[in-house]
Amino acid sequence: MRKRYDYVIVGGGSAGSALANRLSADGTSTVLVLEAGRSDFVFDPLIHMPGALMFPSGNPLYDWAYETEPEPHMGGRRVAHARGKVLGGSSSINGMIFQRGNPGDYEKWATNEGMEHWDYAHCLPYFKRMETTLAGADAWRGGSGPLKLERGPASSPLFQAFFEATEQAGYARTDDVNGYRQEGFAPFDRNVYRGSRLSASRAYLWPVRDRDNLDIVTLATVTGLRWQGDRVTGVDIVRPRKRHSSVEAGEVILCGGAFNSPQLLQLSGVGDPEVLRAAGVTPRVELPGVGENLQDHLEVYLQHVSLQPVSIAPWLKMWKAPYIGAQWLFLNKGVGASNHFEGGGFIRTNDQVAYPNLMFHFLPIAVRYDGTASEGKHGYQVHVGPMNSDVLGHVRIKDADPFHHPAIQFNYLSTENDRREWVEVIRAARHILSQPAFAAFDGGESSPGPSVETDEQLVDWVAKDAETALHPSCSARMGVDDMAVVDPSTMRVHGTEGLRVVDASVFPSITNGNIYAPVMMVAEKAADIVAGNTPLAPEHPPVYRAGAGMPLYPEGDARNTAWNARTDIPSAMAAMAAPGEDDR
Repeated sequence: MRKRYDYVIVGGGSAGSALANRLSADGTSTVLVLEAGRSDFVFDPLIHMPGALMFPSGNPLYDWAYETEPEPHMGGRRVAHARGKVLGGSSSINGMIFQRGNPGDYEKWATNEGMEHWDYAHCLPYFKRMETTLAGADAWRGGSGPLKLERGPASSPLFQAFFEATEQAGYARTDDVNGYRQEGFAPFDRNVYRGSRLSASRAYLWPVRDRDNLDIVTLATVTGLRWQGDRVTGVDIVRPRKRHSSVEAGEVILCGGAFNSPQLLQLSGVGDPEVLRAAGVTPRVELPGVGENLQDHLEVYLQHVSLQPVSIAPWLKMWKAPYIGAQWLFLNKGVGASNHFEGGGFIRTNDQVAYPNLMFHFLPIAVRYDGTASEGKHGYQVHVGPMNSDVLGHVRIKDADPFHHPAIQFNYLSTENDRREWVEVIRAARHILSQPAFAAFDGGESSPGPSVETDEQLVDWVAKDAETALHPSCSARMGVDDMAVVDPSTMRVHGTEGLRVVDASVFPSITNGNIYAPVMMVAEKAADIVAGNTPLAPEHPPVYRAGAGMPLYPEGDARNTAWNARTDIPSAMAAMAAPGEDDR
């Protein structure tokens, strides 16, 4: 390591990988990436084999193994949160599902003061810059970016039954949930290329790791920020065998994610003074929003027994692992070459929401995310949960020790609206799974089972059985109001100099899908902001807006006026009526 860098990036995960690539591209700016986890070694199949995705979760070699405080509306149980403990961060252990979210998510961001340039038109060019859509580039999709996206074949009998069932249930098909029309069902894009996981590290860091102006250091925990007045001038680091050091920086950019970035801010005296003093930290910059506004997607698995031997359950038997591994290693194909989340879709559970509030992941096996509860039986399932819950939580340090996990509380199921949506979600999923297309396969619902039927029983089951979809975000949000943490025009932490945050924590609100793609978009856009580059010009292709005219916020919220101004109802209605527009 050098003694000083132009940019020190704290966290070599998704956002950190993208920033390191872009900020070092000029060949002159010196960039240091500090990752607390280990390297994502090329010979590690549990990272690079898509079909092995269930094994890193809960494994201390790969997972930081966070968990929430007892959730008061879930019987006091703690909910496990896997976070990647390797270079590439959670993109090295996640489900590899690539979902941008709905254009309405970014229109929603833009209704907040100071966020006007984070609308869909301004975000779209950065989505396109980062991707190579192997299914074909167009007005909505990119064709020359680092992220090469394979589309799931979703061709097995169970996937075909699922898609047919969605049409029988009255829902549309779409060509591309990341393109013109999100609402509907289709095969999914995946961060899989030539049979291997394409993490942020593999896509952005590996190709440029030999640049002379880029250093990547793993097993390096940043324990605090170094200050001169309100300016951050560097970081303190602990490496193996308790070796302490520090490095100077022109800019420090936090990319630790929704848990670690607010934690490091609070440890360094940036946050709510009451929270800091209670943890034994002297306040330096008063920002009460640090660690607040925490959001996530909770999900359940509706599982059915399959009457026909067409699921992938037999492949989970341990004695088949050597064959699966050899087939993947030498031929780049087989069961190990797929993440198996090959298709799904988005719907609105009622006509009063502006855009889809429910995402389906279909899986041709009945199994928990960590691989448990399969018992080798044939089955299938859908992963479902509300996408736009109004539940808010927090991340708060308990003490001044940087090696202690912070207190994480999501407050799942704490609002009446959230509980109501959960009932709608499960009934919508059951409606699809009960269609005639599944008649030849359906051996009955095994989870939650037919005895769970009333609204109260459904919510109780969610409280006992739901797991996180692993999308923590929004805990150091962009904005210009009193609870905002990050300036959306500079990515700087309010009240400081030389300190920025770029990761999922800066989202003003959670997007309605898996958050990896939005994180990468934020990093791409932030890279131009940090480097002082001319931003990419906004693009305005038409998008499907079935819920145009529906209010986005509760009645009386002034932001509804801004939302309505961004929604062109006549154009949306014309697009809906146009023949051949993905409505089959």
